[in-house]
Amino acid sequence: MRLLKNALLIFAMTLAFWACTQDDDGPLDLTLSGDEFDGKGFFKASTLDSGDLIHLVGDTLFVHMDSIWSFSNCALKKIGVVEYREDSVLILKPYFNLHVTGEDCAAPLYRPDTVLRFLPDKDELNGISTIRVKNDSDKVLDTIIVRRGEMELDTLSFYIDSLFDSVHSFPLRTKNSPSILRILDSIHPQVFMWRTMKSNCALRIDLCDSVVADTLYPSSWRLNDTNLVPVHLACADSDQIYCHSGRWENDSNRLGDVRQRPDTIWYTSTYYVEEIPECGAVNYFNKGNFLIGNDFSVIRELYIPEKSETFCGPSTTKDLYFYDIGRNRYVADTVDVDSLYDIWKSATVVKKK
Repeated sequence: MRLLKNALLIFAMTLAFWACTQDDDGPLDLTLSGDEFDGKGFFKASTLDSGDLIHLVGDTLFVHMDSIWSFSNCALKKIGVVEYREDSVLILKPYFNLHVTGEDCAAPLYRPDTVLRFLPDKDELNGISTIRVKNDSDKVLDTIIVRRGEMELDTLSFYIDSLFDSVHSFPLRTKNSPSILRILDSIHPQVFMWRTMKSNCALRIDLCDSVVADTLYPSSWRLNDTNLVPVHLACADSDQIYCHSGRWENDSNRLGDVRQRPDTIWYTSTYYVEEIPECGAVNYFNKGNFLIGNDFSVIRELYIPEKSETFCGPSTTKDLYFYDIGRNRYVADTVDVDSLYDIWKSATVVKKK
């Protein structure tokens, strides 16, 4: 019986090998020989990009389309864009015509992507404030705002006086605009619990004539635990060394009474403040290190609109720009901007060095 099973297995393997070695074996044809197919393809995602946050009229705009649903890049017959207006919005709707045959594709690519360069003239963009790209199902995939004007790139420097390190003097700001504003947001009092801990010297270096207790307060405190503070002996004469610094041994069995150490956390914020033209905006902002007693540098590119520009975009306050230096973000909320502007106007002015 075993010999019969082995013989059947060998016969089946021989048939499988013979079937896999036929001349007509290989991938299935997409179409029958001589058949052709014409239709429409579509794309899954798209982005508009001009290389800047603000797209000026006259700049080149790039339309990047990703995941084009076609059989391959050889199946793409034509790529085009339909343009039409909806009030002050210019709509771009790319389309893809497909043409598929039974011929082999020399460079197949599944779900290819492509970039179209779009450069409309100024007359075509008259009255246009927004450009959008949609897919074949009329879904908005990306939006970009069109502005009219020019860009002004500047490097600005501010001297940060030592007063900016004193929370009791806040709010403070540098002179004129642009300027640096520093304010006190809130005060949070808290209490740390601590107790002394006896320390013994295991290796004396100098036997002083007299010694004094030296309490070694920690550099950081634990709020939810009782901090143990070692108490060493030190020479009354500060020039003398009593014990080897690495040979103090703390005795946790000899603790003092629990004491309280009141403390206060001061929450502050620092802002870059600039009065900008109405409908203007900051296109690029880069800051240096904020150090007390040093110059603080800012590189910013300001968009200055033409007189004919009436569209102010998403800006909540037309002629103010606030940048939170500590949090690295633009302050966009109307209530916050109005409140900060009142503080900026009333803040003490610290003159430049």
